[in-house]
Amino acid sequence: MMSRDAADQSASRIVGAPVAPCFPEDGPVFALCIGEAPGPRGADKSGVPFFGDRAGAPLYRALVAANACMLPELVAALPWDGARFAEHGLTPIMRGVALGNAFDRCPTDDGKKFRAPSRAELESPENMQRLRGDVHRASARGLTTIIALGRVATNVMDLLFAAYPNEWPAVEVQSVPHPSAQGLLSAAPDRGRGARLADLAAAWERDLALRIVASRRGA
Repeated sequence: MMSRDAADQSASRIVGAPVAPCFPEDGPVFALCIGEAPGPRGADKSGVPFFGDRAGAPLYRALVAANACMLPELVAALPWDGARFAEHGLTPIMRGVALGNAFDRCPTDDGKKFRAPSRAELESPENMQRLRGDVHRASARGLTTIIALGRVATNVMDLLFAAYPNEWPAVEVQSVPHPSAQGLLSAAPDRGRGARLADLAAAWERDLALRIVASRRGA
């Protein structure tokens, strides 16, 4: 039987496996939210974009507020942690919105420490073709809006649309700050000086929910 220390060490290791985008089982897809990469405690363990990522908590709150996602009841009783969600077989149910990442696996050099995805990884032909496929998949189901979360996701989507300028003429790419504390503070007036992080997060959630609702109207 595995000791608790061994189990903790195993849970803390980065899997680094590809995390597939999360699409609704059926129906239209009006919006596609694109983040940077799966986080080590979240999507790397849950296998679902943003699910358990620290920055994923405000995203899912916004999705629920916009009636674009339903979370299993047990989620509220557990720590916001991808490994715990996977242990209980929990996954979100999406409605009209799909979730993905600019890079589809948790970047690491040693299986222990997270790092940002490199430019070479993000702009590789394989990664760009993967993203192209995700956008085509969503576009075939009525996509009107791509919402890029943060500078990295925005840059990658700009590159993709520049490389294929005529493929999605009806799709608008919108950019919002990354929902991490650093992203919210950096995007706030005066770099968030004097602002409460909770207030910035709440404003970010309201803005994202409104964008998702608007994506339906644009169809």
